[in-house]
Amino acid sequence: MSKAAELAKWGEVSTNGQVSGRRNIVINGAMQVAQRGTSQTGITASANEGYVTVDRFNCAGSSHTGVLTMTQTADGPSGFANCIKLECTTADTSIAAGEYLFLATSLEGQDVQQFKKGTSDAEQFTVSFYVKGNANAVYTLELLDNDNGRQISKTFAVTSSWNRIILTYPADTTGAFDDDNASSFSFYFYLHAGSTFTSGTLNSTSWASTTNANRMSSDATSFFDSTDRTFFITGLQLEVGSVATPFEHRSFGEELALCQRYYYRINPTDTYQRYGHTMMINATLSETILTVPVTMRSEPTFENSGTVSNYAIYIEGQVKAISADFAINAASGNDRFMIRATIASSNQGHTGVFLPNGTLLGFIAFSAEL
Repeated sequence: MSKAAELAKWGEVSTNGQVSGRRNIVINGAMQVAQRGTSQTGITASANEGYVTVDRFNCAGSSHTGVLTMTQTADGPSGFANCIKLECTTADTSIAAGEYLFLATSLEGQDVQQFKKGTSDAEQFTVSFYVKGNANAVYTLELLDNDNGRQISKTFAVTSSWNRIILTYPADTTGAFDDDNASSFSFYFYLHAGSTFTSGTLNSTSWASTTNANRMSSDATSFFDSTDRTFFITGLQLEVGSVATPFEHRSFGEELALCQRYYYRINPTDTYQRYGHTMMINATLSETILTVPVTMRSEPTFENSGTVSNYAIYIEGQVKAISADFAINAASGNDRFMIRATIASSNQGHTGVFLPNGTLLGFIAFSAEL
């Protein structure tokens, strides 16, 4: 973009858009944070799907027989260190009606109030992102109002080079977003779908009640058409109004904190790392209080790797194996949690530490995902 064009665009932003403060409403749009890991193989319609690599981005599907790998990879366009890469490893060229595959991210209702949706002052939605693939392709991006069952979709083209896509969706004067911490607004990047979702007319000009047949273009490419197929994306940005401004980069620390509202994980790197301090409340039951760095969206579910053999309590000069599964309780609000674990006989009131059991470095995590 020339300097003159850039100045003209900023002039339009000053008239129609938000100049100062945070412009990008998407979390982790530069694909920087991946607390769960950087690669997941064997993703199918029933296995290994969901939030598996890059934080806040969910890979999900139904019925298809295709298989893919999802990675956070250092292959972004200029200005971006990371991107999501999807790679087809098993094709699915016999597409049943109800099949679909999408990459999605969602936002809380209280974080999208600035669109004034459902009012006479409703604002437009401008989405921008960078994409590439192994070859030319056409996919569909659906914006979904989860509170009112309304949606709108637009297609976008992919080439073998990085390109920035800019899509502006109209305002919607019907159906306000709920002002709460639930999932009100979602992006669905549809990469594969059967006739249930493609047999109608793509709903691309105005928001409407969700009709499955109108959600994806019948001319769209199937990501599962070949094991050569790849899809790369980064720099996802959502803004109020009709103008796409340059991507708003945030520091890694700020992006990590935003992600930790939804998911927090401790990955021990050695046997000396402690998860937290423990107290024996009777002869066999320990309680560990863990404080998470960011107040979570809601009371989370507890996740741990492997079995209880991955974990132990160090107390009274001994490493004591945990003999029963964990139980988690919210200690106070959504920022402190109590983990209870049963060990061999000890002394009530004694304190110790909750830690990995030798070289078995099991993670612990808290999930409050949308």
